[in-house]
Amino acid sequence: MDKRAEERTIALVTGASSGIGAALASRFAAGGHDLVLVARSADKLQAQAKRLAAEHGVRCWVAPADLTQRGAARTLAAAMKRARRPIDVLVNCAGVLEHGRFVDMPFERHMEQIDLNVAALTEMLVCFVPPMVARGRGRVLNVASVAAFQPVPTLATYAATKAYVLSLTESLSEELKGTGVTVTALCPGVTDTHMLSAAQESSESLRKLPELMISSADAVAHEGYEACMSADVIRVPGAINLATAVAGRAMPKWLLRRMSGAVTRASVV
Repeated sequence: MDKRAEERTIALVTGASSGIGAALASRFAAGGHDLVLVARSADKLQAQAKRLAAEHGVRCWVAPADLTQRGAARTLAAAMKRARRPIDVLVNCAGVLEHGRFVDMPFERHMEQIDLNVAALTEMLVCFVPPMVARGRGRVLNVASVAAFQPVPTLATYAATKAYVLSLTESLSEELKGTGVTVTALCPGVTDTHMLSAAQESSESLRKLPELMISSADAVAHEGYEACMSADVIRVPGAINLATAVAGRAMPKWLLRRMSGAVTRASVV
């Protein structure tokens, strides 16, 4: 085996078949990391792995998995241990968004967001962070959202799940100080992905978003990679998104709620 390959770190990326996850996988490959790509679609992962290996000269393994199934992360971690692939960088990007009024949304849609955005991410951390701590090194990149900083009517459950991701990241970043393991939250705003396209199909207000407010997945991934490697705790890509996040933390909660509600009521058709 190539000695340089043995020395490369391994980054495991969930949600790697499309959107921000695929862009992050590309960015880590460009940075010289070997990859484990995780998503439900085996065919998409295989195509992604073949392309990244050819373009960047890194090793890419695929691990199809439905992380919403309880125990999937433990199965994945066990498979990595058997294959002797220690995960040096964990990128939790798998997520789902559902747009609409809370009372109009079926119970299953709420739970899908909680199962993937909260439960699966937590299980991944439980499975992969302790070995990093034992080795004395590691990095975690959790993909949250600018929605984590304020209530977002018509994205109520989604915003709540991302607030959980942000809070957990901040707590772990302090707990793990001195262990050699860093934890970063990437908090993008509206990004040009299949999730946005799906949400726009059911919302005219989302279809009217100005291009200035929509970031590319590649730009978001670049920020996420830089933040992870710099051990930043929070990174909010884009000036408008950063201003929104800062305002969300500085503004009185009652005022933030009223403003969010007023904007939503004015935009819902």
